[in-house]
Amino acid sequence: MPQTNSPTRATHDDAGAVGRILARAFDDDPMMRWFFPAEADRQAGLARYFTTMFTGLYLRHGLCERTGGAAAFWVPPQAREAAVPDAETAGALQDILGDRAPLFRAAVEAAGAHTPAEPHWYLALLGADPDVRGRGHGAALLRSGLARADAAALPVHLESSKPANIPVYTHFGFTVLGEFPLPGGGPPLWAMRRAAGG
Repeated sequence: MPQTNSPTRATHDDAGAVGRILARAFDDDPMMRWFFPAEADRQAGLARYFTTMFTGLYLRHGLCERTGGAAAFWVPPQAREAAVPDAETAGALQDILGDRAPLFRAAVEAAGAHTPAEPHWYLALLGADPDVRGRGHGAALLRSGLARADAAALPVHLESSKPANIPVYTHFGFTVLGEFPLPGGGPPLWAMRRAAGG
């Protein structure tokens, strides 16, 4: 696919490409390095992880968009309760994460404890391949999702696992609600919120 930065709806046929893009995008992410500590296996593990999350969870219950070098997974408010891994997806994640699976489950529960009760759009993840960073791919995907939330007059929530991304989200109207460490000695996450309309 050409390296265009125009967002398009991702489909099941995009699974391999989305998995590879996100594996490269999150290779330096502290949380993903915590889940996948082995350098030699990280790219393969991340690609399997993101492909599984895409096909088994967010493609079914969310809104997935991509460009030629980036991808974003969103969960609209009406899908929040359904957006949990089913037994097959949970089993696949267990296999991918191996002995890190309990840490992953604890991290999901910790993040869930910070999920607001108010109706909102949730940005589950956004990542751009390092080869296209600075070319507007991530910004285009972020603007696309924010426009949907603004049209519905709803806020947006996310958790950032990389400190360097906080100023980027702040630029788009997000504020930090708080910082919380992941259980088991993991790195911190920052809960962020953007009010309806920015």
